[in-house]
Amino acid sequence: MEHLLLSVHVLAGIVFVGGSAVATSLFPRYVPVAAPVTVPVTAVADESVDDGRSRAVALALHRITRGYSLAGLIVPAAGLVLAFVQGRTGEIWITLAVVLTAAAGFLLAVQIYPRQRDALATPGDRARLKPLSMMAGFYNVLWTIVVVLMIVRPGAGEGA
Repeated sequence: MEHLLLSVHVLAGIVFVGGSAVATSLFPRYVPVAAPVTVPVTAVADESVDDGRSRAVALALHRITRGYSLAGLIVPAAGLVLAFVQGRTGEIWITLAVVLTAAAGFLLAVQIYPRQRDALATPGDRARLKPLSMMAGFYNVLWTIVVVLMIVRPGAGEGA
């Protein structure tokens, strides 16, 4: 049972948390901005710069953020069940991982996802996307710390 739980925990983390981390990071790059940048008049008159922004791609990334994040709830659920099965719930690294996972989920639900929705609804300027990029970075750092805790396991009991 432990091997199955650990496999589900790790695979769901790679697929769902990894997918949501990539989607949140890429979203600001693809969401359209209000005023497109144009090339100064040169050999080709009034040709717009193709800066790679695409509402369709941004919308897909927004859906991935939502869907993979909801599916990613499997990760802490399987992790907590595994911790109970192994009798590790009192270890500090488990507690820290749970707190950081909750913080990442809170950040995603309360800040990142709503800001993505707003950016799709009313395109603004590039400066408006910087806080979204920063929050995506914090989200990814939180998950990175959780992964390091899973590997290092500070305060783990004997025979860990």
